[in-house]
Amino acid sequence: MTSQFDMAIDLTVEAGDWPRAGALEALVARAVGKAAECENLRWREGAELSLLFTDDARMAEINGQWRGKPKATNVLSFPGEDRRPGDIASPMIGDLVFALETVCREAEEQAKSFEDHLTHLAVHGFLHLFGYDHESLEEAQLMEAAETRILEALGIGDPYAYLDA
Repeated sequence: MTSQFDMAIDLTVEAGDWPRAGALEALVARAVGKAAECENLRWREGAELSLLFTDDARMAEINGQWRGKPKATNVLSFPGEDRRPGDIASPMIGDLVFALETVCREAEEQAKSFEDHLTHLAVHGFLHLFGYDHESLEEAQLMEAAETRILEALGIGDPYAYLDA
């Protein structure tokens, strides 16, 4: 399927009780479209983004295989190539993997709706595909500021406000 911002989205719901695929694609397309607009992210014609919606068990396998951390996490990002913020992406933007139980648990712990939290994670993961990171304090501050700007433009509150509560 091609979204309104000229990027093909390859979506797989592998496991878990996720919302229907059409709703997931619309949520992610809206999130990454706004991220692209706010951060001036660009890609070459024929771009593709791959999405996998799975459960914590499968996420732990993937995380163990690719990062050496055999535990579930909320979202993993696998860029199609190494890039820095501002680079024009190749046609294969990359892959995002989401874990249902972790997303649900975090949304509840942070007193957010499931949709708002998943939108935040889609933005977060998409920024990683474009070279954003949070390994250092400076990188984290830049990435979190970008996420907050993007989510605000989507009508969603500060995703990190729960840390101040």
